[in-house]
Amino acid sequence: MSLMSIDEVAKFLDVQPIRVERLEREHLLIAKEKDADGNPMFDQQEVEKYKKLAERLGGI
Repeated sequence: MSLMSIDEVAKFLDVQPIRVERLEREHLLIAKEKDADGNPMFDQQEVEKYKKLAERLGGI
């Protein structure tokens, strides 16, 4: 399992980091753990699945 930070997810999804935080808060992206500063870390495979689903539904 490879973990991604908020900034890495934002870059991958081509959105602002605040959008990633909102997706996590709304449980659309589930954080696997927190880093040393308490920021959420996301599983890369789940982020890729979310992106594919969002694209099929019309965008993020």
